[in-house]
Amino acid sequence: MPVPLLDVNAQNLPLAGELTAAFERVLHDGRFIMGPDVAALEAEVAALLEVPYAIGVSSGTDALLLAFMALGLGPGDEVLCPAFTFFATAGTLARTGATPVFVDACPVCFNIDVEDARRKITPRTRAIVPVHLFGQMADLDAIEALAAEHGLRIVEDGAQSIGATYKDRFFGEQSDFGTYSFFPSKNLGGFGDGGMVVTRDEGLAERARILRVHGGKPKYYHHLVGGNFRLDALQAALLRVKLAHYADYTAGRRGNAAYYTEHLKNLPDVAVADPVHCRCAASQDAWLAETGTKLVLPAAYPHNGHIWNQYTLRVIGEGRRDQLRQHLTDRQIGCEIYYPLTMDQQPCFQHLPESSRQGCEIAHRLAGEVISIPIYPELRREQQDEVIAALTDFLSPS
Repeated sequence: MPVPLLDVNAQNLPLAGELTAAFERVLHDGRFIMGPDVAALEAEVAALLEVPYAIGVSSGTDALLLAFMALGLGPGDEVLCPAFTFFATAGTLARTGATPVFVDACPVCFNIDVEDARRKITPRTRAIVPVHLFGQMADLDAIEALAAEHGLRIVEDGAQSIGATYKDRFFGEQSDFGTYSFFPSKNLGGFGDGGMVVTRDEGLAERARILRVHGGKPKYYHHLVGGNFRLDALQAALLRVKLAHYADYTAGRRGNAAYYTEHLKNLPDVAVADPVHCRCAASQDAWLAETGTKLVLPAAYPHNGHIWNQYTLRVIGEGRRDQLRQHLTDRQIGCEIYYPLTMDQQPCFQHLPESSRQGCEIAHRLAGEVISIPIYPELRREQQDEVIAALTDFLSPS
């Protein structure tokens, strides 16, 4: 049977009555920009994430841009940014005039390699942007220690990870901002673009709110140059409906991830990524060679609350990942490569100094090995069994 990578209708259509009621409420209220539903969503997200301030914005990309603007990042500043991430992380930095300095990835959790970040700090480094990739938090203790040692600001890119935890906390104690996306493919997916900025700092929250509306306070009086980063009332109202079901969505994704791991880990040449090798490519290469592993399953670190925005495999061997993609496609099984080019390889960043683009070998390797398979919460067991059967066939000797 065909298995899509994502089926938004499977999640949204059962809520049609609640969503329609929310739409009609906004329609009759007549306030379509900001308004009570935006304020209510902000309060509900703040409660979920246990932070005092949440600010709804127009997209996850604008959430990043707003955070960087609120911190005053700009020309002459360098910002440590993962090489292995979605473009918005680096693209928004470039839009401020700051220089992204690309940092290598951990081969186990895919997140930023803090030791590589340390090697790339210069007197111009102002901030670090950990991305909590695929639904698992980066090493916040190490990031916060590095930032404290060098006086760096921290912006957490949690576009894929709203509700994920690190040592039972949602958002770093030392971070300046956390940013989130409500793009339809995200764990809390909206009906278009939308995002959220969160912070524990009252002054930064107020600055972000002002910048969100063109930098004006009061209206028509502009002491700052901001942007139009407002969240639509309709998006907020619809997201509030889905937020009430978010715990169930997370449980579904976690159950699907556990099912994959349980049924795939004992196949020949398959192993679960071993956190012992986190950030250590040499020891991991030795482990791969010793075990003869050809397919690496993703690991959830014991101290993390992984929310599984993606279930991302590593396919070992030159060209093998692309062979698997074709194999799955031929069987009408959805899959996606996140991400085929690292940030330092993107054409638009080739003008940056070589020092900003070097030393990202693990990220380059991951870009040639990773592939994500369906994990959305409404995925049925018989659909997962189709995926497992296809992977089993791929791994079987011809």
